[in-house]
Amino acid sequence: MNKPLNFAIIGAAGYIAPRHMKAIKETGNILSAALDPYDGVGIMDSYFPNADFFIEPERFDRHLDKLRRNALLNSGNGNKKIDYVSICSPNYMHDSHIRLVLRNQAHAICEKPIVLNPWNAEALKELEKETGKHVFTILQLRLHPVIAELKKKIEEGPKNKIYNLDLTYITSRGNWYYRSWKGNIEKSGGIATNIGVHFFDMLAWIFGEVKENKVHILAADRAAGYLQCENARIRWFLSLNYDDIPSAIIAAGKRTYRSLVMDGTEIEFSEGFTDLHTVSYKHILEGNGFGLDDSKPAIEIVYHIRNSTPIGITGEYHPILKLITL
Repeated sequence: MNKPLNFAIIGAAGYIAPRHMKAIKETGNILSAALDPYDGVGIMDSYFPNADFFIEPERFDRHLDKLRRNALLNSGNGNKKIDYVSICSPNYMHDSHIRLVLRNQAHAICEKPIVLNPWNAEALKELEKETGKHVFTILQLRLHPVIAELKKKIEEGPKNKIYNLDLTYITSRGNWYYRSWKGNIEKSGGIATNIGVHFFDMLAWIFGEVKENKVHILAADRAAGYLQCENARIRWFLSLNYDDIPSAIIAAGKRTYRSLVMDGTEIEFSEGFTDLHTVSYKHILEGNGFGLDDSKPAIEIVYHIRNSTPIGITGEYHPILKLITL
């Protein structure tokens, strides 16, 4: 049996952090240290109650450095050096936190978007070379059985076929969202980055390089546009607005609506998300994780979207734009 690896986590109080804690535990490893400026991290008791906890990044950095140096001095005996650090911090801090991790001779597992700007990814590749450590990201939709099957279907289908898709994702958020870092485009990258980056990654992964990227509307709570990929024409719509949810979904008491329609047929992938972080960790630890090059196409897509001037409702636009009040 392999010896458990030592993990740390940055952003332990965040929404997504428990999925990382669960994945660390379910892959048979140990969470040794955690960082978050907010100290409401009682969730850790359910997974790793003995983990050291820090609210200041300087002391966390010092702790990782001490563990690394002690391991060198003791020739690995009783080695508590951190092997991996999971990063669940706000989007705009990912780049800095990845650098902190690599400098401490650990691998980084970072939530998406791994960085906000394409050139940040290129700079991190240089740091990977310098340190010999790697940066991985969670692109869990690639591991979803339905999505993996769709990719296989496209690869085995006619080589020159162009598919037509409509992607709709509405996940309503309250007033808190716009007061938090998520509502600040400089910190989150805006709606397309914050809630859409994993969908854009999935689409580019399946249907190939983006040839055209048009934006029809772009606001704090909504965005819509058109992507032309090698093998697909994609109309997309993202929203945080509760009023955009179809009435049948509201009647069922739900606040989220997710739909992917290809050539008139709905592709149902609403279920099966529960354990995808654990699956992602298994892939990483087996040497099959997704790295900086894998994440870059989606980073380029969302960077272009947030820096585009919307063209309005014209051309190949998502049909829902006819039904909602803008």
